[in-house]
This record gives sequence, structure tokens and C-alpha cells, in this order.
Amino acid sequence: MKIYIKYMVSLRCKMFVKDELKKLGLNSVTVDLGMVEVHNDITEQQLEALGNGLKKGGLELLDDKKNILVEKIKSAIIEMVHFADELPKVNDSDFISEKLGYDYTYLSNTFTEVKGMTIQQYIIQHKIERVKELLMYDELTLTEIAWKLRYSSVAHLSNQFKKNTGLTPTYFKEIKEKRKVNLEDL
Repeated sequence: MKIYIKYMVSLRCKMFVKDELKKLGLNSVTVDLGMVEVHNDITEQQLEALGNGLKKGGLELLDDKKNILVEKIKSAIIEMVHFADELPKVNDSDFISEKLGYDYTYLSNTFTEVKGMTIQQYIIQHKIERVKELLMYDELTLTEIAWKLRYSSVAHLSNQFKKNTGLTPTYFKEIKEKRKVNLEDL
């Protein structure tokens, strides 16, 4: 049986979910981003107890099909932007559609209905967060970051970054460097 839980990828979250399942005598097969598979059938009481236990840890048990689908879309996007060495060669809509096995129009309409934003806006938010991370690591040039995240150009990345953060990537990096110097003075 599969259970869908709203949580971010972290070892702490996975361990917390596993502990909550263990308390209820449920054996997990897999605990992945947003989804837990258990061997046992789950009673209504166990499901309610699991939901209450998860709430204490700041997690949420999902039971609405649209919310579950939106969480799967978000997970696919997070995986695509944050955890892949480079973005897939297919366009974002094809990747998400193939990953989840649904028509992209259906996915897009459901996501917009539930989240109040488009999938593309959500992808842009995560790409900008990824750009910030890569700028902080200071291992790649802006050109390399643009290529890695499949921007058409450095100018496109810079414009999107400024539109979302109010700062240019170069200024963002300068601020980071100033903070680093100030911390070293302490």
C-alpha cells in the first residue's frame, strides 16, 4: 500500500517518517520524496494515528488526489533541478509528463488549480534557488551555470535572476563575498 506524505528530502525527515511507521507496527518498503510504501494494509485508526504523528513533526499526510499529484509534480521538478547533474535533454514538460505518466496539459491545469501558479513559474523559482546555490559554491562561472541549467544565454539567466530576486547574479555573488569577509573579521 502506498501512502503520500508532504515533506522535503532530508535524512531527518525520512528517519522521522520511518520512526512514526514503526510506532504503529508498519514496515516500510520504501520511503522516498513524498511517498511511502508499506507491506501491511493500514487500518483507518493507524492512518489517523500516522497523520497525527506526522503533524507533530511538521509533516502532512496527503489524501486528496489532486494534492498528491501536485506533490509528485513538485518532487519531479525538485529532482530535475536540484539533484540531477544536468537537466534532462528533453524539455521540462516532456520530462514531467513522462516521469508521472500523465498528459502535460492535465498536469499543468491541476498544478495551477491547486498551487495558484504555473508549473513553469515553479520551475523558475527552483532554478533561481539552484543558481544561488551554485553561485555560493563558487565552483562554476555564470556561463557554466547557465549551460548547466539549460538557459538559452547568460543574459536570459541574469534577467530571470534579477526579475525574481531584485539583484543581478554578479551583485548577489559580491554580497556573498562581503558577508564572508565580515564573518572572517569576527
